[in-house]
Amino acid sequence: MQQPGKPSRVRDFMLLVKFSLTIMVVFSAVVSYLLAPRIVAYDAWSIILFFLAGFLITGSANAINQVVEKDTDALMKRTANRPVASGRMSVMEGWIFAAVTGLAGVILMGVYFNGLAAALSAFSLFLYAFIYTPLKKVNSISVLVGAFPGALPCLIGFAAGNDTIFMGEHGIRDLGGWALFAIQFFWQFPHFWAIAWIAHRDYETAGFRMLPSERGPTKYSAVQAIIYSVLLIPAGVLPYWCGITGWLSLLIILAANLVMILLSVGLYRQMEVKAARRVMFGSYFYLLIVYFALLADKI
Repeated sequence: MQQPGKPSRVRDFMLLVKFSLTIMVVFSAVVSYLLAPRIVAYDAWSIILFFLAGFLITGSANAINQVVEKDTDALMKRTANRPVASGRMSVMEGWIFAAVTGLAGVILMGVYFNGLAAALSAFSLFLYAFIYTPLKKVNSISVLVGAFPGALPCLIGFAAGNDTIFMGEHGIRDLGGWALFAIQFFWQFPHFWAIAWIAHRDYETAGFRMLPSERGPTKYSAVQAIIYSVLLIPAGVLPYWCGITGWLSLLIILAANLVMILLSVGLYRQMEVKAARRVMFGSYFYLLIVYFALLADKI
């Protein structure tokens, strides 16, 4: 019988794959899949299979992350209750789960979609789990490194739907995956730096170096958030330039970019956790608004 207050087995596996984060990552991949020029009609079964493959791969990467970081997770309040860090799940069990889900996801991606999407998926998993994860304790450049696997779901989705991420039969529209990659790549910097600002004490205790300034939450860190929010403007123009979406989504994206800049400027002026929290939540809404606008305005 389950003890009161103790997470269930299902709950533990949801924590292991970081369910909410995985859903957000797979959401961006699915939208990118649907934005591919070759996808002219939405097939529910294909979308479900792609979602499942993406969920398995992303969940595997997150599971490896928790196995590798079990000792540091145990030191932080917000992560101490994770199944491996708390001891409710063994390291071996975590590795087996990660291996099975990761392999199943990559095979599903390759068999049902194409080898390019499968190769990109495997590369993204490796980069996140075995390069970005250990680098977090070395230098804040880990955020830059982590931004690549963080944006690769866009390329994976586009490759799965289009069979290519290079210029082909659809001309410049075939480069649309790179436009989506650019948006998600630059978006991650103000987003993760806002999280690192909020959780700075926890990160410091665990030895993670996530903010661009070695002195922690400083004006320099806030300026970096502003710079990358500004870089979202040219990135936001790229889907329109590639011809995968129209002018209406362009206007919506530019308006959302302006809000992100204003939120980052607010962080610079106030230098408070509540301002960082506004940047964090604003970035979540930004991604939802941008992707829904792009999908609704697909050409």
